[in-house]
Amino acid sequence: MDTRTVISEFLGTLLLVFFAVGSAVLAGEYIGTFGIALAFGFTLLALAYALGPISGCHVNPAVTLGMLLARRISPRTAVEYWIAQLLGGIAGAALLFLLAKQVPGLKTSEAFGSNGFADRSAVHINTGGAFLAEVVLTFLLVYVVLAVTHKVAVLGFDGLPIGLALAVVHLIGIPLTGTSVNPARSLGPALFAGGAALSQLWLFLLAPLIGGALAAVVHQFTHPLVTPRVPEADTRSAR
Repeated sequence: MDTRTVISEFLGTLLLVFFAVGSAVLAGEYIGTFGIALAFGFTLLALAYALGPISGCHVNPAVTLGMLLARRISPRTAVEYWIAQLLGGIAGAALLFLLAKQVPGLKTSEAFGSNGFADRSAVHINTGGAFLAEVVLTFLLVYVVLAVTHKVAVLGFDGLPIGLALAVVHLIGIPLTGTSVNPARSLGPALFAGGAALSQLWLFLLAPLIGGALAAVVHQFTHPLVTPRVPEADTRSAR
């Protein structure tokens, strides 16, 4: 196990949940949907530059699944990343919960930046619609990550389109489900929100993984691995 990469995924997911979900929990009424979407995008953009060269800055089990299916990481690395991400999401939510409790009158039960559908959705989207939304939104995010990175690491300007993609999916998804596209981001807040947030959590664990898997499959068709051709002369001389 590479300790640096695992710590990076833990820390990155912790910070993503604390700052990005925190923007909804602590400042949502002041910055609105647009501000929350930018908070998610900017946080991931910053983390991509800080942690991308170390672990690739997946900070999302759906992204890790896409990387695994694209054969860019090993199954063992994927499992290590998943554990680190889920624990990081829980730790980030715990830290956010501790801070939120210091704000008089701030409600944390049932909400707390968790995702939801039906009566927990701003537009009351049904279960099927929420599932479809999360699959498609996650597809875009993971597809962009796979398309702009050639290996595992986020380098150069790779972080910019990834951060923009996360902001865009939040602009669309916040009124629908609160936007998950990340099982680790959904798990932590739901554990502290309790109630319906926990009973609806299954959708936000499953749908993003399906979206990430579909992105990996489609990416293989749009960005196939090119095998260098051996010149005919070289082939003959090798015989």
